[in-house]
Order: sequence, then structure tokens, then C-alpha cells
Amino acid sequence: MNQQKQKLDPGVAYILWAFGLMGFNGLHRFYSGKITSGLVYFATLGFFGIGQFVDLFLIPGMVKERNIYLLHEATVQSHNNGSRVTLVKQEKKEVDPMLTLLQAAAKHNNVLSVGQAMLSTEFPIEKVQPLLDKAIKQGLAHVDNDEETGAMRYYFDV
Repeated sequence: MNQQKQKLDPGVAYILWAFGLMGFNGLHRFYSGKITSGLVYFATLGFFGIGQFVDLFLIPGMVKERNIYLLHEATVQSHNNGSRVTLVKQEKKEVDPMLTLLQAAAKHNNVLSVGQAMLSTEFPIEKVQPLLDKAIKQGLAHVDNDEETGAMRYYFDV
């Protein structure tokens, strides 16, 4: 909203106060955002004339208070609506598990044990073992025993 349109004018409040002289008391209080006291003033003829007279001196403060409130509301509203950020959850690209296994092998000098494959790919054994078997069938790897420990190793052609 435009903040200039929301600003109250003390001159308008004084004109509305003057309507109280004709029996329409409290209009300046409605204008200043004081609805409850405006109703009281309207029902009691300006709080029996005394309140209407006192308000003659209080109008600048009431208008200033209402303008501060409206400025605060406009500021809060502009902060809430000014910059909307929409988070878009980006779907993960589904990476081929075989590619992940080959990348893991490349990081380990093209030699993997089952445990190393699990650690590097973060796949469970139920997924790693068939993947290693598939690599063998496709000619991407061959199995042999480690010369020093005798453990089973998968040697990749990467």
C-alpha cells in the first residue's frame, strides 16, 4: 500500500471535530482510529461537551499516534510481502549405481574389496554385491585374491 495515502491530516481531524458543534460528536476520533471512544463521544454528545473541548488540544497527538501506527503497519506489510522467496526442492538426479561404483574404484587405484565398495558408495551389502557381480559380467572388473592377504579383491578397468 502507498504510505502517502494512509497518512492522516490534522486539518481533516479538526474539520470532523467541528461537526461536533452540530451534534455529530466523535467523528474525529473515528478518523483517528479510536472507534470505542468515538462511539462513546457520539452517544454522550462529546462526553457532555467536555471531552469534545479537550480533544481540540489532543487532536495533533491523536493524529500523530495514528500516523505512526499506520507507518508501522505499512512497514511490517512491506517486509512480509516485499521479497517472497520460494524454495524449490530440487530433485536429486538419479545417478547410475554402476557409475558410483566405478568412481569409487577410481579413487582406490581401481581395486576394491566388498567393504571398500560399501564405504565408498554408501550402498548396503544387498546392493553392492549384485553390483560387483554385474561389473564382472559386463567385463568392467575381474576378481582375484590379494597376493599379501589372500582377501578377495575386485580389479576394475577404469
